[in-house]
Amino acid sequence: MARKSVPVASTDIIVLGGGIVGVAIATYLAEAGRKVLVLDRSGICEETSSGNAAAFAFADILPLAQKSMLKQVPRWLLDPLGPLAIPPAYFPKLLPWLIRFLMAGRPAQFEAAVSAQAQLMKLAEVEWQSLLLRSGLTHMLREDGALELYETEQEFKAAEKIGEIRRRFQVPLRHLTREQIEELQPGLSDRFRYGTFLPGWKTVVDPRLLGQNLWTYAERCGATFIPANIVEVRDTGQGVVAQANDGRYFQAGKLVVAAGAWSHRFTKMFGDPVPLETERGYNTTLPKDAFDIRRQLIFPAHGFVITPLETGVRVGGAVELGGLKRPPNYARSRAMLAKAADFLPGLKTEGGRQWMGYRPSLPDSLPVIDRALRSPNVFYAFGHGHLGLTQAAATGRLVRELVLEQQQSLDTYPYRASRFRR
Repeated sequence: MARKSVPVASTDIIVLGGGIVGVAIATYLAEAGRKVLVLDRSGICEETSSGNAAAFAFADILPLAQKSMLKQVPRWLLDPLGPLAIPPAYFPKLLPWLIRFLMAGRPAQFEAAVSAQAQLMKLAEVEWQSLLLRSGLTHMLREDGALELYETEQEFKAAEKIGEIRRRFQVPLRHLTREQIEELQPGLSDRFRYGTFLPGWKTVVDPRLLGQNLWTYAERCGATFIPANIVEVRDTGQGVVAQANDGRYFQAGKLVVAAGAWSHRFTKMFGDPVPLETERGYNTTLPKDAFDIRRQLIFPAHGFVITPLETGVRVGGAVELGGLKRPPNYARSRAMLAKAADFLPGLKTEGGRQWMGYRPSLPDSLPVIDRALRSPNVFYAFGHGHLGLTQAAATGRLVRELVLEQQQSLDTYPYRASRFRR
């Protein structure tokens, strides 16, 4: 163990968090010639970024607090294994967040969030295309689109309201007949009579592999990684210090907090309380031969997706608002897998790997991308919810511009940390 009086490393910029957002930020800063050190307790893309649904969901511009979703909440909450669950014992702690969530659904706030999300998605698509090209990783991208599926005309008409908003922001989509659905995904249960094809939706061969390959490129640009469980960060006025639980500490000129669902613990140290909650997401990854999935299948009424990966078939999604300390409830994974077998007759459900991850979620579904209020050497990049992979490259670009005081690619005012202050 290093002595506390001696820093383990000194660098230009520390990025706290080795998930896909932190990796993208480190890549952009290293490309700009800065000496970047990434600190993470587990490794590069080993936690939440390893088990997501592998989508570049550029069409997903609506916040969770939308009318069509809010109407379904009471029904969903009656099913402990449904698309949305709140453990009863956690409800009192969650209540302030829920109140902010409901307020985010009011017309003015909702429209502002949609506009901010749409501009971030446009930048994300452009930046990912460029970043994959620069890093030589375009072969890891799949441009097959996605298929949203509905069982009833009522579900489909409710979704059309979402379609109207998407069209307003130039998101391409096409409604399908039953025959067209079968053409895009053979073997699907005939209970799905309605569908929407999203041609701009993309997936990657495996999110963990993408993140780790991107990190290899970041290392070639000069970025480094040290495993460390950081428990305290502080601004000294001349720079920042990050203290690990084993006594090691790290010094840098600047710090970027990109620690996902744990980020709010560090923002408090700089006087920025942020109402960050945790969408606990579940999945099961089946062997590659489980079913011939042609593209990502989305089941909005059931809150989960099925994704074809290079490493298997992933069935996952749903939201459990239960914090960071509760043990996983893998009955949720099994419930989604049972539905998937019903929706895809012939799906082989044996040999799967269960997983749970912590999505960092803010009430208005927008991330925080900002400079700390009291510490000019500290920056924030977290709270992307289930869109961390999608928005990682755009976040990397924006954080680089903030840190290096360059002209911003877009107005970051909607993503300020102070928006939640009373």
